[in-house]
Amino acid sequence: MKASDTSYWYALRVTYSREMMVKKHCDANNIINFIPLEYRMCERDGVIIKKLQPVIRNLIFVKTSMSCINELKRKYPIRYIMNRGTGDPVIVPEKQMLDFIAVAGNYDQQVVFLAPCELRTKTGSRVRIRDGIFKGVEGVLVRVRNDKRVVVQIEGLVMVATHYIHPSLLEYLE
Repeated sequence: MKASDTSYWYALRVTYSREMMVKKHCDANNIINFIPLEYRMCERDGVIIKKLQPVIRNLIFVKTSMSCINELKRKYPIRYIMNRGTGDPVIVPEKQMLDFIAVAGNYDQQVVFLAPCELRTKTGSRVRIRDGIFKGVEGVLVRVRNDKRVVVQIEGLVMVATHYIHPSLLEYLE
C-alpha cells in the first residue's frame, strides 16, 4: 500500500464558502468528514429561524487518502492547509480529531470556539473527562471566560472549550 492510499484526517481550506457543498459530496460518497457547526439565528422572509452554520468559514476536516483528495480537488475549489514549518499538509492525529469532534460536534451544549491567539493563559494541566457527555475526551484544563473548562485543540487551527466541568469528573494525566 502506498503512503498516498493511507487514510488520515486532513484539514482542508474550501474557497468561496462552499464547505457545505463539499460536505454533501463527501457524505454521498461515504467519505468521513467533519465541519464544526453551531446554531445561529437568521431571518428569512421576516421569520427568524435557527440554522446550523459553519463556525469557521472555509474549513473542513476529511479522513481519506491523498489520492481521494486529489480527485476532490478536480471538482471543488479546495486546497490543503499547509504546516508552515515543514511545508507538508496538516494531518490531524486520530485521537485529537475524535476528541475535537466529541466536543465541537455536540450542538446542544455550550461550547466556545477559540482562535489559537485568543487563549492568553499559561497552559494548564492535561486532563481526561471521566463521565458525562464528554466522557473520554482529553484536553487541557484552563480558565476561559471565568470558568474552568477543558480545551481541545487542533494544533494551529482551532480550539474548542467545553462548558464548565465539575472537578470530580476530571482525571489528571500528568
